[in-house]
Amino acid sequence: MTVTERIWWKDGVVYQIYPSSYKDSNGDGWGDLPGIISKIDYIKDLGIDIVWISPMYDSPQHDMGYDIRNYEKVYAPYGEVADIEILVAECHKRGMKLILDLVVNHTSDEHEWFKESRSSKLNPKRDWYIWRPARYADDGTRMPPNNWLSFFSGSTWEWDEDTQEYYLHLFAKQQPDLNWENPATRRAIYDSAMEFWLSKGVDGFRVDTVNMYSKGEHLPDAPIVDPAVFEQPAHGMFCNGPRMHEFLREMNTEVLNKYDTVTVGELPHTPSTDHVLRYVGSRDKQLSMVFQFDIVDLGMGKTYKYEAEPWKLSSMKQVISKWQSFIEGTDGWTTAFCENHDQGRSVSRYTNDSPEWREQSAKMLALMMCAMTGTLFVYQGQEIGMVNSPKSWPISEYKDIEALGYYKTVSERTDNDPEALARVMKGIQLLGRDHARLPMQWDSTPYAGFTDCKTGAWMRTHDLYKEINVEKQLPDPRSVLSFWKKMLSMRKQYKDLFIHGSFEGYDMQNEKTFVFGKTFGKAKCIVALNFSTEEQKLVRPREVSGKYELLVSNSEDVDGTEEMLRGYEGRVYLVV
Repeated sequence: MTVTERIWWKDGVVYQIYPSSYKDSNGDGWGDLPGIISKIDYIKDLGIDIVWISPMYDSPQHDMGYDIRNYEKVYAPYGEVADIEILVAECHKRGMKLILDLVVNHTSDEHEWFKESRSSKLNPKRDWYIWRPARYADDGTRMPPNNWLSFFSGSTWEWDEDTQEYYLHLFAKQQPDLNWENPATRRAIYDSAMEFWLSKGVDGFRVDTVNMYSKGEHLPDAPIVDPAVFEQPAHGMFCNGPRMHEFLREMNTEVLNKYDTVTVGELPHTPSTDHVLRYVGSRDKQLSMVFQFDIVDLGMGKTYKYEAEPWKLSSMKQVISKWQSFIEGTDGWTTAFCENHDQGRSVSRYTNDSPEWREQSAKMLALMMCAMTGTLFVYQGQEIGMVNSPKSWPISEYKDIEALGYYKTVSERTDNDPEALARVMKGIQLLGRDHARLPMQWDSTPYAGFTDCKTGAWMRTHDLYKEINVEKQLPDPRSVLSFWKKMLSMRKQYKDLFIHGSFEGYDMQNEKTFVFGKTFGKAKCIVALNFSTEEQKLVRPREVSGKYELLVSNSEDVDGTEEMLRGYEGRVYLVV
């Protein structure tokens, strides 16, 4: 792979922080910005270059801050605008960058813009959101304008009694979609959601739902895939719409090009590599890079997320190979991640979170991710091997609007059928967003050292916090945390190979092991991973000749000559 530019965000490692769950500084049970600031040296010491803060804006919190009431204010329990300014300064002082979430597909229904929009059909901001009249069935029953299914269950349309029209919300009814077709709306977004923060030194944005702004004018019905219900999945109707690339080019021209920024877009439902390259080609100035979700979609139900399905290692390998290789010979860039705030924990999903295997599994995933081409994203707690909440937790312990909404839908559709609800619960136990949102586990004191609030944290602390926490792992050279530090350091030492190298997979149908190579110029390495508890033979690719020198293994006392990979062992060999 030829690299024409070495830009800071390509070589950097990004650490995502979910502010409600990272560190509480004032004992109210909620994480906050001063709490994050208090851990800034921990983050730097981990080997992080870019800190990404999930939404910390003023919000009613129906969707954990993705329903924004005021782009220019901070949610009071998190702190104030001045705290972000301090955080920017502290990051910059340590040579790190800070990026925020940019959530501009929708606002909260409590945002002043929407309050005006719904106040009257004649209000100047009426067209800042997407309003449509009802349609009517043959018997006169009022119906939504189309049959689109919300991401959070039910219709994407909510009836407004006062103005006698529906407004569109792809997510919760408290999250009305902005109308990007209106130039005045776009200008307000640029000024309030972007310029306000960039002028304070913020270094860029993770861009939420970046391909959903352009929905066209007609909003037709989605194809029927589930005849039992009215609402149908409609991703193809509102993702990658007709003006999407135009809007992103304008965003750069009007705002981003004035600053040295990075943008990483959340790009679901875009399977074509050619289409993704349209977003990330550097000459076109749309996005720096995007998240492709195929890897975290493994095991999700094809129609409904929480109808979990089995997946094969060969499927994971195909996904990784596709998104590692698609930028080859182009001016595009890619990302590497396997966890975020919307996913179950990677150890629980892809490997083995039993007491016997969870540390080995976490280290193997660290080794795999650090050897990936592109910008690496690490999610809080991933560096200590946090796992999903216990299967014994009832649905009452979950907080997420998405999971609770689907559980309620199935409950109503099946008249509380135990078998149906057990199936949904199994999916939530594996795939639920809440697993990533449990309080960060700092030490073995009550509530994992996340808070000293006497009544505990806003969400239940994981039962295993005394076994899995930062304080326990920091002094232990064999801990998951120490291994992550080692791998992040090694990633930078061999950045040509790991970050910029060309990817090639071998024996791609093997369901037990994953072997791939990285090449940069004359340098080459082989990564071998065992995704099982049993020993597996290390089959060296016939295509690769040379002497194998062991660079790193996640197992102790391995000299590299062994032909068998231990359970959940990963190795990196330099080929010389």
